[in-house]
Amino acid sequence: MRQGSMKVLIQLTSILLCTFAVTARRLAVNPTFDVRSYGANADGVTDNSQAFLGAWKAACSSIGDVKLLIPPGNYFLNPVKFYGPCPNVSTLTVYQEGVITASTDLSLYQSGNDWIEFGYVEGLRLTGGGTFDGQGSVSWSYDQCPVEKYCNVLPTSVIFVHLNDTIVYGMRSINPKFFHIAVLQCQNFKAMAIHIEAPEDSPNTDGIHIERSSDVTIHDAIISTGDDCISIGQGNTNVLISRINCGPGHGISIGSLGKYPNEEDVRNVVVKDSKISNTMNGVRIKTWQNSPSSSSVADITFENILMSNVQNPIIIDQTYCPDKLCDGDLVPSRVSISDVYFKAINGTSASQVAVTLNCSPGIPCQNITLQDILLNYVGGKPSSAFCAYANARFFAPMLPLPCN
Repeated sequence: MRQGSMKVLIQLTSILLCTFAVTARRLAVNPTFDVRSYGANADGVTDNSQAFLGAWKAACSSIGDVKLLIPPGNYFLNPVKFYGPCPNVSTLTVYQEGVITASTDLSLYQSGNDWIEFGYVEGLRLTGGGTFDGQGSVSWSYDQCPVEKYCNVLPTSVIFVHLNDTIVYGMRSINPKFFHIAVLQCQNFKAMAIHIEAPEDSPNTDGIHIERSSDVTIHDAIISTGDDCISIGQGNTNVLISRINCGPGHGISIGSLGKYPNEEDVRNVVVKDSKISNTMNGVRIKTWQNSPSSSSVADITFENILMSNVQNPIIIDQTYCPDKLCDGDLVPSRVSISDVYFKAINGTSASQVAVTLNCSPGIPCQNITLQDILLNYVGGKPSSAFCAYANARFFAPMLPLPCN
């Protein structure tokens, strides 16, 4: 063989070896873990808890940008916790194309346990457009929370707890036993293109509940359920909610707050560019009367929201006590509310009282601003506003007319 041909052959061999090495490295650093490889069976009957956990543990123990694949099919799953830490993983993508179906046997859900939990991970990604089916209709008759203040709650479908740098995209949740989604003690959490659905009369089926979290963004969600579309509980800061299509349900709420001792404050929440239709409430702040300790809500903005046939389009309710569950005398709420802005909220009210500012006589609301509010009562009469213990300012245009 000529010397020139030998050099070309050596160069080609080197290129092929380098290409093979790069490909192998990519496969090693960015591996995919298919739940079927760990024994998952998409027959809708077989319990896949151990198979899913096996795939999760392998992915969590891997390196780099990792994918856990849940292919199309119906995967039955008993309660399971997908916990970290995953020290060498940069991002862990759960790519869910299939339907995951919950057990209806409540004895499997021990006290404090929910259905699916993702916890103690950095860089979690949940995507793929799959569905979580909580099969809640069998359990709703056992929900005692509407009649017991300190009730044993049913399992939430999907909980995200103690996560940092999380993205949820395209998730679908139907018929949970309790909440659809809960975000607890998370930082830098983003959820988008979410579809949530349960019957209008399903009890306590909040769409997304957020608590003790910071830097949370939720946008472009379609939520129709039996309770709050989104509920923002205690201890949250820097929450942005936008482009939500809510209804039926109970609207978008901050609260309820003040039910338990030592609750943390709520700060800097923005709800904007959304549509709320055929709901019990529109945008709401609700605090329990007879709250056991002091806390505060401040720097809240509701802006550019379209209401359609909403029972209470704008409401602050500091005498929240559903089904008379408060104990003893009706002591005023100890949750202070200040610096709340309602701007560009238009549409129709299903009740004549379209604006309610019912604040605490013990700690009146401070600096409540309403501007560019146009809410027509569907009954044909002029809409009205009710105010109690509220330091409020009204700026035209304003319908209903301002209250004293």
